[in-house]
Amino acid sequence: MTAGLQNIVALLESELGSSGIPDYPNALNGLQLENRSGEISRVITAVDASLPVLRKAAAHAGETGASHRDGGTLLLVHHGLFWQGLQAHTGAAYEKLRLAHEADLAIYSSHIPLDVHPSHGNNACLARAIGLENPAPFFAWKGIDLGLAGAFSGGVKDLRERLARAVNGDVHLCPGGKSDAVGKVGIITGGAGSEVAAVAEAGIETFITGEGPHWSFPLAEELGINVLYAGHYATETFGVRALGSELEKRLSLEHHFIDHPTGL
Repeated sequence: MTAGLQNIVALLESELGSSGIPDYPNALNGLQLENRSGEISRVITAVDASLPVLRKAAAHAGETGASHRDGGTLLLVHHGLFWQGLQAHTGAAYEKLRLAHEADLAIYSSHIPLDVHPSHGNNACLARAIGLENPAPFFAWKGIDLGLAGAFSGGVKDLRERLARAVNGDVHLCPGGKSDAVGKVGIITGGAGSEVAAVAEAGIETFITGEGPHWSFPLAEELGINVLYAGHYATETFGVRALGSELEKRLSLEHHFIDHPTGL
């Protein structure tokens, strides 16, 4: 089973609404690299379009019979090819393009549109995984809401354990709250720890994010807010996997997730 690359791109653009969502300039959301055949028979998802990921994606495409007759591969990522800014096509930057062209690999990236999507987004998927009750958008940024906030029926210890199971890893806790009660819980996946003051101002008593600067911990203590740092990478695996599964379901395309954790 194959699908036209441009048809898949149109479906993703319609689903994610990327054109109406602000982002960092280097995100360059959308199709970042076409493939040679223009046809897709498999979808690979990953968090980062890094050289190790491209190597794994090319190898998987080859192992699954990526001949030009049966269609190429779409690599769907959260952090795309241009995250580090302008680069000459030498070294690792050249090697990534070479691997992609030889493996008939197209690359599509979605950053904040995939963070905030109401069903496939990182925030929404993580909220479901931990059992957040009645999640609603919060934290206004450039005309959109970056996070979700809701209730949790349990204490800080319960929430930390539930979150650790969801991300399959350690969760670092700043127990800045006045008791074991979590109060209102807010989620912004990725690197939103630097927003702890604004999050507290928004009425959040327990904040879940991926990572933050050192100063976010003592500031959270001073503000009386709990912060759970669950890992930038770990909190952002949800969206690409959910979107890959959706393409598999809608278009009958094989889906494979490449796990390449950074530990951050």
